[in-house]
Amino acid sequence: MSFLMIVRIAYRALARNKMRAALTMLGVIIGVGSVIAMVSIGQGAQASVQAQISSFGTNLLFVSAGAQNVGGVRSGTGDSGTNTLTEDDLQAIQREVPSVSALSPMINSRSQLVVGNQNWNTSIQGVSEQLPAIRKWTIDSGEFFTDADVRSAARVIVVGQTIVDNLFYGTDPVGQYIRVMELPFRVVGVLGRKGQDAQGRDQDDIAFAPYTTVQKKLLGTTRIQVAYVSAISSDATYTAQLQITDLLRQRHKLSGGQPDDFTVRNMSDVAEAANETNSIMTWLLGSIAGVSLLVGGIGIMNIMLVSVTERTREIGIRMAIGARSSAVRTQFLIESIVLSLTGGIIGIILGIIASLVIPKVLGWPTLVSTAAIVGSVVFSAAVGIFFGYYPARKAAALDPIDALRYE
Repeated sequence: MSFLMIVRIAYRALARNKMRAALTMLGVIIGVGSVIAMVSIGQGAQASVQAQISSFGTNLLFVSAGAQNVGGVRSGTGDSGTNTLTEDDLQAIQREVPSVSALSPMINSRSQLVVGNQNWNTSIQGVSEQLPAIRKWTIDSGEFFTDADVRSAARVIVVGQTIVDNLFYGTDPVGQYIRVMELPFRVVGVLGRKGQDAQGRDQDDIAFAPYTTVQKKLLGTTRIQVAYVSAISSDATYTAQLQITDLLRQRHKLSGGQPDDFTVRNMSDVAEAANETNSIMTWLLGSIAGVSLLVGGIGIMNIMLVSVTERTREIGIRMAIGARSSAVRTQFLIESIVLSLTGGIIGIILGIIASLVIPKVLGWPTLVSTAAIVGSVVFSAAVGIFFGYYPARKAAALDPIDALRYE
């Protein structure tokens, strides 16, 4: 018989017991659908973390004042009460570290913004004019403040879209004034919209002012909590981290046995750790879901063995009129593959639907993976071949005379 004829006979044989065929495919359907949904969740989380890290800026390092040791794990405190990071330190970094391209202090404050009879409580960060290049922050209208504004501690401010929506709805805020702690600040620019981060925080609910202004006129301090540092390239971030550490240890006169009184954190390390964690979780979720595919394969083998027993006389008649063992084996093998592939296709459709529904229902980010879809098709076909081979081989090995006598 031709291959097409064998396929047609296989479909006809499966159609005789539609309910049994559907229940047999259920394991494969659940397995494939679960694999696609779980991998989509894992890759969605990974993409979300990468987008969040990317939104912080290019080739980014954090230099923070102070360091703490908890259970042997050291990390920066960024505490405004820890005076271990000065403006002179940051100027020395920009001047003496060749792998650093840009640098901005960051002094965090929180205050009530007042415009007319409207008010809004938000975070006001004191930064330098280099921040937009470091953090990849675009300006929607107006402009960012200048180096002259920083040196003169000018009362100028750049606001995010959430502040605009709540204090200047329907009007252009550029050129208007906002009162911060009873001091008038002139709005010079509006930040481009960034939306929420992976934790659901509104990145547009923020305002930037010259760090000298925040120090002198809002907080009354000379301390610096954190500095954003941009390396000249992604490969140079580790070099910059080492050079900054060596420079600050020299400036702070720390001996070889003394711990750092500052912290230099590389965002590349954070990105790699997040990638590794998400990859492990994706594989774990996919593997757990893949167990359903193996269970579905065992179900296919069981039903195909039952089918061989039920059709023993049919096999004997076919062999008696000239059918070869290879044709009988191919027929049962194709029936097994048809079951698994059909279940796989239905599972792919359900998996994609689940991946589209999950963000709307649970709010989890998902990313439908082409590799997971292709892999599911290949794996479901492999399941059909692997678990269908033994029943097909058993059918082909039947003796025609014994098969014809079978009751």
